[in-house]
Amino acid sequence: MRSIWNGAISFGLVSIPIKLVNATENHSISFRQIHLADGGRIRYRKVCEIDEQEVSAGEIGKAYEEADGSMIPITDEDLGSLPLPTAKTIEIVAFVPAASIDPLQMDAAYYLSANGVPAAKPYTLLREALKRSQKVAVAKYALRGRERLGMLRVVDDVIAMHGLLWPDEIRSPEGVAPETDVKVRDAELDLADALMDTLGEVDMDSLHDDYREAVEELIAAKADGRTLEPAGADDSGGKVIDLIAALESSVRAAKEARGEEPEAEAADAPVAEVTSLSGRKKSGGTGAKKKATASAKKKAAAKKPASSRAPAKKTAARSTKKPAGRTGAGTAKKTTAKADPDSKPAAKKASPRKRASA
Repeated sequence: MRSIWNGAISFGLVSIPIKLVNATENHSISFRQIHLADGGRIRYRKVCEIDEQEVSAGEIGKAYEEADGSMIPITDEDLGSLPLPTAKTIEIVAFVPAASIDPLQMDAAYYLSANGVPAAKPYTLLREALKRSQKVAVAKYALRGRERLGMLRVVDDVIAMHGLLWPDEIRSPEGVAPETDVKVRDAELDLADALMDTLGEVDMDSLHDDYREAVEELIAAKADGRTLEPAGADDSGGKVIDLIAALESSVRAAKEARGEEPEAEAADAPVAEVTSLSGRKKSGGTGAKKKATASAKKKAAAKKPASSRAPAKKTAARSTKKPAGRTGAGTAKKTTAKADPDSKPAAKKASPRKRASA
């Protein structure tokens, strides 16, 4: 890898000669501008406004434009002579926990390579000190005509540096969050947690740029004179859906994607596509109450004949408890009544006469 900057790391009184190497590369597919009429390439030429002549890169310098439009030329020698300690030095100013660096400040990433054999010893010392302390180094350095902020950390056996934005370059998030008062229920949080657990972790090396691959396939097809079939339109956007149902469906889909069996209740439960949370809650409660009421009515209707016979049995049981003198006659009459249903009226009429003779 080609170095883009040579300098040194200033670590107290220790100086570590290093080379700066880009740690990332851009794989985006770039396009050229063409003239639609004939396919000719469109090029940008650098032309001087005064003599309207095209100039080469060697004839181009820097200048600062004043408010009135006048130019103040600034040369590389002018910038190199500035009394700036970070002009060729990455000056470490502090060691802090990595969590104290806001990820919003992260910018470009570089690898720092030891420049020469004498730099190996202090380079290794700084690397091992960062490992043992579990901290990162905050540093200042100058690159491409401006002073920058950086964070040094260990990646494998290499010291890497992330360019950081200055704190005043981070915009305030005021006005970005929802302005309405939104309440999240515990049930929704539980489903969200379940979805997060189901999705689990991912191997970062397995992620790839689907869009870039699709563009490459498109270019190859056009080069071969083929026509790709357009992808189907996604009509899932713009729908107002039940959040609970969407979370439940997401959990089931994630489990199926991972080869897991979804829970039986969750798999069989119908999912409403368009409904409101409040409507879903009310309709669920009313339906349950109606089902419970209907079930209770059916049970009551089934038990009515048995309940009507129960008092007769109780009466018969109570009627057997009579004085000893009357036990035989009463028993005989009741036995006859049970054996012959048609004799019930006669038994009832005989009872008053017996009481009269007694």
